[in-house]
Amino acid sequence: MPHSLILNLQPRSPIPPGYLTGKHLHALFLTLVSSVDQELGDRLHEQKTEKSFTLSPLQVSDSPAERQCQRHPRGHQLQWTHSRPIPAGTSCWWRISLLDDTLFGHLTPLWLNLNPTQPWHLGPADLQITSVLGTPQSTQPWANFSSYSQLYEQASESDRQISFVFCTPATFRQGKYDSALPTRECIFHSLLHRWKRYSDIPFQDELAECLFPSFFDIQTELVNHPDGKWAGCIGTISYRILGDVSPETIRQINALADFALYSGVGRKTPMGMGMVRRLSK
Repeated sequence: MPHSLILNLQPRSPIPPGYLTGKHLHALFLTLVSSVDQELGDRLHEQKTEKSFTLSPLQVSDSPAERQCQRHPRGHQLQWTHSRPIPAGTSCWWRISLLDDTLFGHLTPLWLNLNPTQPWHLGPADLQITSVLGTPQSTQPWANFSSYSQLYEQASESDRQISFVFCTPATFRQGKYDSALPTRECIFHSLLHRWKRYSDIPFQDELAECLFPSFFDIQTELVNHPDGKWAGCIGTISYRILGDVSPETIRQINALADFALYSGVGRKTPMGMGMVRRLSK
């Protein structure tokens, strides 16, 4: 069952910008896992390519950027870089999504026995986890959960308009190189690959052939990683299902579009890249 969990956090001391990278947040997640299941933490650490979780960059609650997003529904971009330390006592949130059905169960002791006074380390800073949200919230659209069967059964058989917002930069592997252009093949092959890996509901392979871009407002952004800078895409893009397409194919496409909330798209999703949500009409 995919879960999209929000951890509300407060640093006890300032967090330097150098420790707000995807690499350090990835290490923090593995520390959380290992605190309740060392073997699972080691196994996740050893996964080199396909990882069964995604992480967001650390977000400052009620920041000017967040207020801007709330005023303008299509301005959903999140903060993926920090040029200044996050001060002690600042309310923050961090999204963790789990794609493997078994992961949430393994981590249940962590959520149930959460001690708000226990510090977790992000570089030199101590963090307090004040709460965990796992159900839809009116003020937090990233918190949610759904089984794969629910995603499939609740997907529309008639909705031909598919719109996405890229909230953190997304980049896609094409052969030996990366591309920041969100083509229909890049997006839906990424979603389909993860669906097939973690769901037992079979989907057909060539779902993207009937999709054509109908609107896009996108731009490139650079993201710093230890192995260099990555060009990624942010913004909004819409696709239209055209032609004589069966209701079952339309259902599968809509299910994948809804699944994007949990899986993200493209490369480096466990490092905060490729956070994508479907836009409602």
